[in-house]
Amino acid sequence: MPDSAHWLTFSLLALGMVLTPGPNMAYLLSRSICQGRRAGMVSLAGVGAGFLCYMLCAALGISALLLAVPLAYDVLRLAGAAYLFYLALQALKPGGHSPFAVRQLPPDSPRKLFAMGLFTNLLNPKVAVMYLSLLPQFINPLQGSVLSQSLLLGCSQIAISLLVNALLILLAGRMAAFLAGRPLFLQLQRWLMGGVLGLMAVHLARQGQR
Repeated sequence: MPDSAHWLTFSLLALGMVLTPGPNMAYLLSRSICQGRRAGMVSLAGVGAGFLCYMLCAALGISALLLAVPLAYDVLRLAGAAYLFYLALQALKPGGHSPFAVRQLPPDSPRKLFAMGLFTNLLNPKVAVMYLSLLPQFINPLQGSVLSQSLLLGCSQIAISLLVNALLILLAGRMAAFLAGRPLFLQLQRWLMGGVLGLMAVHLARQGQR
């Protein structure tokens, strides 16, 4: 098992990553505000399943194959860039909405909410790269099974991500209510979110193979 110092350092890094705005956060906030906390939690379950898939792949060494085969990585990278660009267009287009804006949406079934959360997470190849580049730095073969250490660290990252995002889902309504009477803030937030997502899409599309 990893020593406490390595585990704490890894946990702090995981906390910093989950607090960085991205497509997961935008999707979860949007669903929570538009369809309620239950929809947000179901979507979060899908996001968690995506993390679990990547974590197991990294722990078992399958992600190494993804990065070793250029075509497989490029397909996932470009698909992720296209999805981020789509989210950016939805935020920036005339009449677009901020994730914090309250609006009525056709209610989606729990299955669709879960699938969209899973889809949002799996289309981000950075998750696989993160596990491959970050996990090995905190694993010491002298501390026991490498697989066990990988699973423990990966599960810690998933737990931190789920906890932080769950808190955001619970507070989404209050944040939306605070911004409801401040249209300028909503517009600025929408443009900021759209710009960030667009830059992420361009960066991901132009990124060379690792």
